[in-house]
Amino acid sequence: MFTTLVTKRSSVVALYGYIFYIDFMNNMGHCNFEFFSKKIMSTFPLLKYLSYTPSQSISLNNLIEETIVEAELNGAKVISLGLLNQIKVVDGSSLAAAIVMNNIPKGTNEVLLRGKLNKVALAIVNALCKKNIKVAVLYKDEFKELEQRVIVSKGSLALSPINTPKIWLVGDEWDEYEQMKAPTSSLFIPFSHFPPKKMREDCFYHYTPSMITPITFMNSHSCENWLPRRVMSAWRIAGIIHALERWNVHECGYTILSLEKVWEASIRHGFQPLKTLTHQS
Repeated sequence: MFTTLVTKRSSVVALYGYIFYIDFMNNMGHCNFEFFSKKIMSTFPLLKYLSYTPSQSISLNNLIEETIVEAELNGAKVISLGLLNQIKVVDGSSLAAAIVMNNIPKGTNEVLLRGKLNKVALAIVNALCKKNIKVAVLYKDEFKELEQRVIVSKGSLALSPINTPKIWLVGDEWDEYEQMKAPTSSLFIPFSHFPPKKMREDCFYHYTPSMITPITFMNSHSCENWLPRRVMSAWRIAGIIHALERWNVHECGYTILSLEKVWEASIRHGFQPLKTLTHQS
C-alpha cells in the first residue's frame, strides 16, 4: 500500500494477494483478538499467541487438566496459584456435550458411539442414558469400560452390529473402515475438537460442537477453518459463558457442569444452535 502511494502505481496481483491474505488470516482465527482489549494484549503478550492458535490453547488446557488430576490422585486437597486463584479453569467439555445432545434428531431412541472415550464422550453417554436413549458400541472392551465409568440403567448400553444404527456419535480415533461400513444415510455427529475425514457421499456430517455467535458480536468471522463464518467452537464459547455468568467453579479434571445449565446460558446470551448438515464434499 505504501509503494502504491509513493509510485502512484498499483499491482493487481498485490491487491488480490493482500485481500486473500487478510481473508485467510481472518478465517484461521483472527476473530479471537476481538475478545481481548489491546491493553490486556500489551500487558500479557503471550496471550496473543495462545488466543490466536487453537492447538496451543488446547495443549495448555490439557497440561493444566493433567496437573490437577495428578495432584488429586496424589491426595492433594488444595492447589494454590497465588493471584491466579481468581481465574477459573474452563475446559468446555460440558457445553461440547450439551451441543452434541442437542444435535441428535428428536425422536432418536438409539445411537452408536465410536471414538476415544474421553470426558465429553462419558458426559454424553450419561445424559443419553438419563433420557432412556440406548447407547450402542461395537466392541466388548468399550462396553465394559462404559459399564464401569458411567451411571447406566439396565438396557441402556448394548453391543451392536456396525450396519445397524444410523445416528453415529464420533470422536478421535474413529476408524475410517467403520465409516465405510455405516448404513446409507447415516448421520455422523462429532464430539471431537477436529472434524472427521468425510468419506461418504451417501451420508450426512454434522459440524464439530459449535454455535452461531450473537449478532452483537463485531468482527467475528470463523474461529476454526472447518467452521462457517460467525460460528464458534464449544470450547471457546464455554469460557465466554463462564465469565458472563460469573460461575465460581472450575470446569476441569473430572468436573462436569449441568448440561442443561450451560446450554440454557448459551442460548440466553445470544448463541444459537448450528443445525446445518453437510454431505461429503
